[in-house]
Amino acid sequence: MNLRDIKKDIEFLIGDFVEDCLLFAMLHPEKELGQVETLINEASDMADDLFDKVNHPAADVKARAYYNRVGAELLTGLDKLYERLSALAK
Repeated sequence: MNLRDIKKDIEFLIGDFVEDCLLFAMLHPEKELGQVETLINEASDMADDLFDKVNHPAADVKARAYYNRVGAELLTGLDKLYERLSALAK
């Protein structure tokens, strides 16, 4: 992964998650919306953290491996957030 691709992936995937949260909130007005808001805030914080990591890598790391780790962190973080969103539907 290169810098441009990872930035686009972060923006797209986090945005997609936020859209899913909003759709969930509209389809389930009886559910506690504070928890959905918390998930959206956590996703936003995760995006900020990942953008910070992408924009300020350490000087002594290999770029490709570093960006692959950031991409993997994005996917694992989103998996956890989606699991929590799915748990709200039960």
